Amino acid sequence: MIVITGATGFVGEEVVKQARAAGYPIRAIVREPERAQWLAERYGVELFHGNVLYAPSIEGAMKDAKCVIHLVGIIYEWKENTFERVHAQATRHVIDEAKKAGVKRFVHMSALGVREKARSRYHQTKWAGEESVRKSGLAWTIFRPSFIYGPRDKGINTLAQIVRRLPFIPVLGSGNTRIQPISVENVAKAFVGAVRNDESIGKAYDLCGPEAFTWNELYDKLQGILGTRKKKIHLPLPIARVQAAIFEKFLANPPFTRDQLLMLQEDNVGDPQPAEREFLLQQQKFEEGVARYLNRDA
Repeated sequence: MIVITGATGFVGEEVVKQARAAGYPIRAIVREPERAQWLAERYGVELFHGNVLYAPSIEGAMKDAKCVIHLVGIIYEWKENTFERVHAQATRHVIDEAKKAGVKRFVHMSALGVREKARSRYHQTKWAGEESVRKSGLAWTIFRPSFIYGPRDKGINTLAQIVRRLPFIPVLGSGNTRIQPISVENVAKAFVGAVRNDESIGKAYDLCGPEAFTWNELYDKLQGILGTRKKKIHLPLPIARVQAAIFEKFLANPPFTRDQLLMLQEDNVGDPQPAEREFLLQQQKFEEGVARYLNRDA
């Protein structure tokens, strides 16, 4: 039995799909079972009603489990869902419950760029979550994914809609920092592969694609896939920060935040080779991976 948090999300569904294909029974901790019923119907997942923000609500969730895959995370804050609560406190709650139940194996979702003295609160709290995992006494493996793309992603699909619909392409800042996107299929393959891979215990892996490129180049690649030729217009960061502050105050799903602008000012790249070797990941170029689901005529 594998217990998964964040199973209803974009990455979570792919992890569930691949774990079930590998023959693992799955229990998913979900806040709203009625809205997660599709997991049970589609993949035969056992649903456990609980919220990792509240430790008492997940008591008993790990019964008879051999491994926990902890995927819960957010990219912006809203109401009770703060970075500190979701990335740091909730991780401690899941670890504590796993230890009570005698679970030995713990596979954790972090993020590329995480480090002790990071500028952004997103990275700071992700680091705090990692520290709890490292100190847990469990047989842990940590993965640090880059920008993840796939049919259900809210990143590349959103950018593609911008490229399709606007008469120009807005770029935050210079657009010269680099990213290294990876497919959701490879991310999930690594997580599921780690469950029985004892060689990965006590290690942290970058999960990133085979090529790094700038945000400007990303938009060029999307234009090549979508068949458009539009001018890029750069929004200076000081203006973007003012806009972000307004978005954060009034919108539940802001286009971008001040914390994200901090992250945009640094490269988000890593070394894909250790994970590729350990989990036999078959990588492909970004354009090839994205073209699978971005329909030129959509």
